[in-house]
Amino acid sequence: MKRSSERSSDPDGTRLPIKLDTTSNGEFEPMPLEPVHIQANALAHDAASANAKRVGLDRRGFLVSAMGAASTLLAFNKAYAAVGQTGGAYDIDEIAALDADAAREQLGAREFIFDVQGHFVGKSWEPRHSLGGSQKFIKDVFLDSDTDMMVLSFIPSKRDDEVLTISEASEVAEIVSKLQGTKRLLIHGRVNPNQPGDTDDMEELAKKWKVSAFKSYTQWGPNGRGFFLTDDIGVRMIEKARALGVRNICVHKGLPFGPQSYEHSTCADVGPIAKQFPDMNFLIYHAGFVADAKEGPYDASRADGVDRLIRSAAESGVGAGGNIYPELGSTWRQLMRDPDQAAHVIGKLVAYFGEDNVLYGSDCIWYGSPQDQIQAFRAFQISPAFQEKFGYKPITPSLRAKIFGLNAAKVYGIELDEVLQRAETDAIGRARAEYRADPDPHFLTYGPKTRRDFLELQRLNGGRPG
Repeated sequence: MKRSSERSSDPDGTRLPIKLDTTSNGEFEPMPLEPVHIQANALAHDAASANAKRVGLDRRGFLVSAMGAASTLLAFNKAYAAVGQTGGAYDIDEIAALDADAAREQLGAREFIFDVQGHFVGKSWEPRHSLGGSQKFIKDVFLDSDTDMMVLSFIPSKRDDEVLTISEASEVAEIVSKLQGTKRLLIHGRVNPNQPGDTDDMEELAKKWKVSAFKSYTQWGPNGRGFFLTDDIGVRMIEKARALGVRNICVHKGLPFGPQSYEHSTCADVGPIAKQFPDMNFLIYHAGFVADAKEGPYDASRADGVDRLIRSAAESGVGAGGNIYPELGSTWRQLMRDPDQAAHVIGKLVAYFGEDNVLYGSDCIWYGSPQDQIQAFRAFQISPAFQEKFGYKPITPSLRAKIFGLNAAKVYGIELDEVLQRAETDAIGRARAEYRADPDPHFLTYGPKTRRDFLELQRLNGGRPG
């Protein structure tokens, strides 16, 4: 076992394993921490020092352990309770902060985790954002977290200025697949149908690159104007995807890029297009969530947010178990800061779309390793008071497992038994087992943390969101 002074990452234990910070994915301005978050972090740091001494570890050694994550989440509970947050909490026994076995039992790996929204930034961006390349990506995602599979996604870009080209994405997929294991990393094909040439490229993406889904941003356009999925260009994109045998359409909804073309960022078109193409799957990235607008009980009059997704589906007759799949990338990361909102969003999505349709995504590598998001969701529970008042279901182990990966496995046609059987003995499984005996996570994030960072990222990206 390494001493803290020998570790390459944060030897003094200054960073918490569960991160409440201002980091964004570059698609929305970083949200300042509120006093409750500052207090939560302070309580967590105090608890780490005290609990480390009680169990005979230094701070770094304690925080790297499952006890460190449990201690941090318990401290967050205290801060949220102090300000009257009653909607949800991290359901962890107090003993887990001091007992390694109890901590591993409550926060350790047990579900199949299939992250349907990951990001890797290409070589041109690595020096700017210190992402460190594909090897750091693999470490963050597959060694420092319990992620079993991931879908690599894209950000909007012009054809001659892609932040992550399909060839670079394929290079990462090849790195993983060459490790003599199952195909742990799937890739998307970017299609902006309002950009000449993109729809024509779909055949090459499907046949040459074997993409598992097509990804589009309805608010974005090369001339600053977005589109609706129900527009002629949107319909043609979906018809071509279906003809090519690619049934999954991933669409960025919510996390608006600003006032320009805002109407295209909402989910108003999701229900109608899902009804028009019942044999296609529509994965709604971010579930329509708007970072600077609070989510509460379902409000049918709201023009954006998660409620607009629910209303769009309901008005089109697409209900629970249909072909609309709300996704939690960046959404869950933001909800970790607000248990009441978290309870409403998870509760509403499960109530209206069903247990089999909500999908986990992390939007990492922008947030560093997704392990803190995984551990937080593993422990989160909607309060009995909110369950009774709003009719929300509890987050049972079965529901949690479905959201974490079983639902996505069905959408992407993954043979789960085969994946699980081979995962323990493939190269990543072996590397993970060896690494976990002496882990060295960095607990860092990579996305913009201030408005200045956000604007600089947009400038580097030609005015586009990150």
